[in-house]
Amino acid sequence: MTSVVTALSHRWEATVGAALEPLADVTVVRRCADVPELVSVTAAGLGTCAVVSADLRGLDLGVVESLHARGIWVVGLHEPDQEADERRLRQLGVDAVLATDATGPVLAAAVRDRSTAAAIPGVTDPAAPSQVVGPDARPGWRPAGPSDAAGAAMAPSSSGPGIDAAEAGRVLAVWGPHGSSGRTTIAVTLGAELAARGHSVLLVDADTYGGCIAQVLGLLDEAPGIAAACRAAEHGDLDLVALARVAPEVTTRLRVLTGLPRPDRWPEIRSAALERVLTVGRSLAEYVIVDCGFCLEEDEELSYDTQAPRRNEATLTSLSVSDEVLAVGGADPVALQRFVRGMQELGTVPSGAPRPIINRVRASAVGADPRSRISASLERFAGLGSVQFVPDDPAAADGALLAGRTVVEHAPDSALRQAVSELACSVAPSTARRPARRPMWRVRGRAPVLGA
Repeated sequence: MTSVVTALSHRWEATVGAALEPLADVTVVRRCADVPELVSVTAAGLGTCAVVSADLRGLDLGVVESLHARGIWVVGLHEPDQEADERRLRQLGVDAVLATDATGPVLAAAVRDRSTAAAIPGVTDPAAPSQVVGPDARPGWRPAGPSDAAGAAMAPSSSGPGIDAAEAGRVLAVWGPHGSSGRTTIAVTLGAELAARGHSVLLVDADTYGGCIAQVLGLLDEAPGIAAACRAAEHGDLDLVALARVAPEVTTRLRVLTGLPRPDRWPEIRSAALERVLTVGRSLAEYVIVDCGFCLEEDEELSYDTQAPRRNEATLTSLSVSDEVLAVGGADPVALQRFVRGMQELGTVPSGAPRPIINRVRASAVGADPRSRISASLERFAGLGSVQFVPDDPAAADGALLAGRTVVEHAPDSALRQAVSELACSVAPSTARRPARRPMWRVRGRAPVLGA
């Protein structure tokens, strides 16, 4: 017996209810008038399937995620021939999509058997590769390339559909313990290096405590791209076009999704929305580099309330969806101690495979032959046998920061750039044999830098 909870607008409530009522093995346990009632009813344990309509006020990604968290199968209905509503339901992550004029048997099959619903004629599977990112995944269309203005336009192509699941990009989370470990410098420089080697890169500032990628690159941050992207994802409006629009190309092949200008805006970055942003980002760029916050706490005081926003969910979500974590630590005794403890804490949360990186390596902080000393210490206290090192190069880092440019642009022959180049070879082995060239950069929308 399938128990169904409906939450439909007044246009479809009677029609769908009439189609479900006669079915012998389907019981409509509640007809909800709005989203709050739907959430409360399912939280009370009623229903195994929820039928919702695209025009239901308040239906967003968070609602669908909460239903999924309770094991509820979600069927979305849209008006016939309304592609926008159909696309929105897909992007909200509902389990099956069909038109409101579907026959009774089709509707019944969709709510009865979740294992075969997607194969039923008239039912759309939202997880199909050609439907993951909306209109940009239709056959004959491709994402705008680096030469397209702001990447916001779509161009017809005879080569077939855009990037599918098999060609999805990699997510690299750049994380480090509290303190100035230099993870933003590593994230920005690595992104610029990969872009200089011909890869498309999306740089995401997901640090809700002190995001500063916009300032590092001399960009205006009044309208943070990460907040705009998450809002679009929350309302089911995020596709490749929308993401490209809020993540402008600042240098050739390098897009930036700027972070929050103030820490008190952290509730704007919700877990489900950020996960959707990173998923779409995989189709927009070959590499999605996420600059994460330092804190890995689970917000225990709020753990009883799964609907409440959590302070660190942006960092935890970025780590959980990452393919690899670039764990960055400093090279002085205090920073190394924090790094060892941070790596132990990192091992307790879901994340990609960690790649330890020690930044700002210098003899003045740990003595002669700093790499050997640090390697021995990390091997002894953290069991880390393979560590990559980035030298302390304040002239290159400070000069690039003052100019509002990347180190790859500002100091292409610096020791810092060379070290990150080696890191890029290990992250993207396919580029290891390619000689690094100084690229021709296109800079757009740069803000004036004070003191420049």
